[in-house]
Amino acid sequence: MTPSRISTRAGRFSESVIREMTRVARRHDAVNLAQGFPDFPAPDLLKEAACRAIRADVNQYAVTWGTPRLRTALARRYLAAYGLEVDPDREIVVTCGATEAMAAVFLALFDPGDEVLIPEPFYENYGPDAILAGATPVYVPLQEPDLRFDADAFAHRITSKTRAIVLNTPNNPTGRVFSRSELEAVAKLCRTHGLIAITDEIYEYITYGGEHLSLATFDGMRDRTVIVSGASKTFAVTGWRVGTIVAPPDITVAVRAVHDFLTVGAPAPLQEAVAEAMETLDESYYGSLGAEYRERRDVLVPGLREVGFQCRMPEGAYYVMADISALADGADDVAFSHRLVKEAGVAPVPGSSFFSTPDAGRHLVRFAFCKKLDTLAEAVDRLARFTRLGS
Repeated sequence: MTPSRISTRAGRFSESVIREMTRVARRHDAVNLAQGFPDFPAPDLLKEAACRAIRADVNQYAVTWGTPRLRTALARRYLAAYGLEVDPDREIVVTCGATEAMAAVFLALFDPGDEVLIPEPFYENYGPDAILAGATPVYVPLQEPDLRFDADAFAHRITSKTRAIVLNTPNNPTGRVFSRSELEAVAKLCRTHGLIAITDEIYEYITYGGEHLSLATFDGMRDRTVIVSGASKTFAVTGWRVGTIVAPPDITVAVRAVHDFLTVGAPAPLQEAVAEAMETLDESYYGSLGAEYRERRDVLVPGLREVGFQCRMPEGAYYVMADISALADGADDVAFSHRLVKEAGVAPVPGSSFFSTPDAGRHLVRFAFCKKLDTLAEAVDRLARFTRLGS
């Protein structure tokens, strides 16, 4: 038998289903509500700042863990937004997107055999990140029907090998914004069992119901929380790949070392542009994001419900999970998603990609609404025509 040339590690996961659906959407000229990138322009301020930086020859390596200007701007933003004092020299790492940030954190924190608790449904990168670090992802379902954090369920999965818990709020794919009481429960688990909290807060300014609270501000959590975020969602620049990590100094040292050998550093001129945006934009910009995305949400979600999808109203982020049971005629999520692309001209993501046991998500698909209002209206019209033809 010819030995495999592929590592056992790589064989434990496949390519991103989300990015695959983008390719399928392009092939069929479908409205892409699969991948979470805006189809509207980024603020002119950022684009002009990036152009100025490039023309000024800010085109070589920046400081590996982030330009001083961006780290300083980020520290000021955390103080303004959360009252959180962050040392820009000892507690911040700038990465190539929040995707690299999560991978670098996992590689810096986990040894082979360690376990990390991941609420389910989950963003699809967390499992592979754990596997790449040699750790074991332990998936714990959120409590139906409201997808709430169940502290007892998580406590029962904690073992001597458990090192951390991942928390994504506002949440992708569910749209949940975890409440103060839920976050208190997470904090209590971390304090009681000596766990680190890895909080993915990339959608921190996109909320509609409830307030985004950073777990690091809770009692006893400042020294045991690693905050991952970035510019992609806040400034509609998903292609710039400027991610951020805020962590206690000892963890930051380890993350910086891993980050250095993963990517060396994030794009220097784009760091300058993000720093300028943080220095220039006032609180009204951040406050407006929720209202702008609420308008988009309120086009898509009622439209989905009207044509037969069942879905709860998202509280934050810009995704909605939709139950396809009334429309799929027995097809599973993958077959139905591909059928929507080809016959309706609208691309979702199969729900099974957000579950450790695919069958748990076979009745679901995820739609993204980070699109122009006209794009969303067109998607709803296409879905309406599809359902009329299929009835």
